[in-house]
Amino acid sequence: MRVWLGLLALALIAATVVGVTARAASVVPARTVPCQEIIDHPDFPFAGFPSFRYRVVLGVVSAPPPFLGQPVALREGPWPYWLKVGLVVEAGAPSVSIRVPERWKNRLAIIWGNGNYDAGSSIQIAGGCGTTDPGVGNAYAGGFYSRSRAACVPLVFRVGGRRATVRFGIGRRCR
Repeated sequence: MRVWLGLLALALIAATVVGVTARAASVVPARTVPCQEIIDHPDFPFAGFPSFRYRVVLGVVSAPPPFLGQPVALREGPWPYWLKVGLVVEAGAPSVSIRVPERWKNRLAIIWGNGNYDAGSSIQIAGGCGTTDPGVGNAYAGGFYSRSRAACVPLVFRVGGRRATVRFGIGRRCR
C-alpha cells in the first residue's frame, strides 16, 4: 500500500512539473512591429480629424480618440467584431509596448502593423524608426478585435520606465 501511495505521489509531482513547464512554454512573446510596416509619415503629434481627435500618450504615441464608433461584425474566427483604427508613433522614438490587461485577454485582441499576423494581447512597436526631424510621425494600420459589440476597453502603453492605461470606447462611450 505504501509503495502505491509513493508512486501516486511521484506521478502527481511529475504531472504538476509537466503542466507548469507546458504552460510556461506556451507563453507567446509580444510581436515586434518592424519599421518596414510603417504605412505613412503624418505630422506628430497626429491630431486626427475634427470629429475624430487623437490624443498623445506618454509624449510619443498619438492614440485614437476615446470613442471609436461601431465595430464591424465578422462572420468567422474567434473574434466576432473588428474595429479598424490607426496608431501614430513619433519618428525616432524609443520602442512602445502596448498590451491588453490580463482580465481583458478573453474579450479583446489588438493588432498593428502591416504583416499577415494574428491578433494578440500585446505588441511592441520597434524604436528608432524613421527620421529624427521633429514633428514627424510613423503611422501603423491595425485596430481592435472584440468578443462584444460594445465595451469600454483599456490598453496599457509603456515607453521606457513610464506607463499609462488608456481607455477606448468601442460601440459605446467610456464614462
